[in-house]
Amino acid sequence: MRLDVVTIFPEYLEPLNVSLVGKARARGQLQVGVHDLRNWTYDRHHTVDDTPYGGGPGMVMKTEPWGDALDEVLADGYEAGAHGPVLVVPTPSGRPFTQELAVELSERPWLVFTPARYEGIDRRVVDEYATRMPVYEVSIGDYVLAGGEAAVLVVTEAVARLLPGVLGNAESHRDDSFAPGTMANLLEGPVHTKPPVWRGRGIPEVLLSGHHGRIARWRRDEALRRTTAHRPDLIGRTAPAAFDKKDREMLSILGWAPDPEGERYGRFWRRVEDVEE
Repeated sequence: MRLDVVTIFPEYLEPLNVSLVGKARARGQLQVGVHDLRNWTYDRHHTVDDTPYGGGPGMVMKTEPWGDALDEVLADGYEAGAHGPVLVVPTPSGRPFTQELAVELSERPWLVFTPARYEGIDRRVVDEYATRMPVYEVSIGDYVLAGGEAAVLVVTEAVARLLPGVLGNAESHRDDSFAPGTMANLLEGPVHTKPPVWRGRGIPEVLLSGHHGRIARWRRDEALRRTTAHRPDLIGRTAPAAFDKKDREMLSILGWAPDPEGERYGRFWRRVEDVEE
């Protein structure tokens, strides 16, 4: 996979040289180019922003530097043999970035990121490149950052670990929280390792039993418990067919019941306590 980032803060992307992403780069599994947008400015102040048409607070990133930068980055990539670019635009107004979207992006051969600053990039830039390639406008959460570079790091790490050969164990991401393809979209349960006792705290005996069926059931039950505690919305909108008999028993213990009236709203389960209230 090839990855290009155009930014006014190249130093912000230094974490791309470490951990799994850095190792993937060193092995040639991921090619990364970080480009300083100010290299495509032509005034002595290297100006990349201007006041917004129509008034309002803040500044807007200019079309000319972005257009020239993206044209050159794309041309260089094509010349190097890259193909199939997609533009990834981090923005609070984008679609939520999910594990499913990470998988989709991991299947693309070339990602070009445009992390913005100030009030964002002149919309004409995105509209222009949308005529040339797919555009993904993505949000990493319902909050606003000073710029999109942090989002680039988040998306890159989520995508890179899905590339073949990046993780030491190819099965590691199969049981991730939010991993697509699982019957129910649950949070991952707790994990433990040596020593067996730490500061007086042991580990669940079932994990020492060697009984794979019991261990799998315990992990599933813990996933249901954690999802109930932290993301009950995930259970609420999961179709009943995704849960087996043992799942349904645990859901009942945790206070869940089928919600036949909520199906029209994409909700299949309700908390009994909510109904009583």
